[in-house]
Amino acid sequence: MTVVTGRAERAELEGGARRLILDHAARLLRSNGYHQTSLREIAEAVGIRKASLYHHFRSKEEIVEAVVNDGVRFVHEAVSAALSAAGAADPARRLEAAIAAHLSALHGHSDYTCASIKVFSFGENPTPAGVRSTRRAYDDLWRALIEELAVAGALAADVAPERLRLFLLGAMNGSVDWYREGRFDIAQLAGELAALVAPTDAGRDS
Repeated sequence: MTVVTGRAERAELEGGARRLILDHAARLLRSNGYHQTSLREIAEAVGIRKASLYHHFRSKEEIVEAVVNDGVRFVHEAVSAALSAAGAADPARRLEAAIAAHLSALHGHSDYTCASIKVFSFGENPTPAGVRSTRRAYDDLWRALIEELAVAGALAADVAPERLRLFLLGAMNGSVDWYREGRFDIAQLAGELAALVAPTDAGRDS
């Protein structure tokens, strides 16, 4: 009997294969980095021929770009949702919610997010415009949040917002080196980090 696969079914199958490739690529990139991850290794991990990868991606760089962008997107979506849920709460509370969401997504999608952090530089190749744009959009979210804190008087007077943003993102992303599930509580970490950034005596309501 001949099974006829419709357009929707074919798209679903192709989408599943694409995600499988990205899942394995993210794991390899997280472990080995950009230069030490080859198309052959990715294909072998998936269980297909190297040539079959080109049915879904044009190059190694396109696979890496998709992994990096997904890593940023997972975190961006989580933080945006947390801020929407927090509504017009005290900016310091919104900060704590955003930090908790960033950490939860960072460690919940660890292959993608760790690969995104590790492979943001594309070796000798220029970072693709799509990657820069995706990263810039997430950076802008944090710029706006820190501006909220500054306007609300929740930051110390001598704190430079842009340096604070870089410090905060670096501190959160650096947790991939030491965070272990069960050893640390994300909500507690978020509260402690938020208190360092916007301490009570810097204008936070009691």
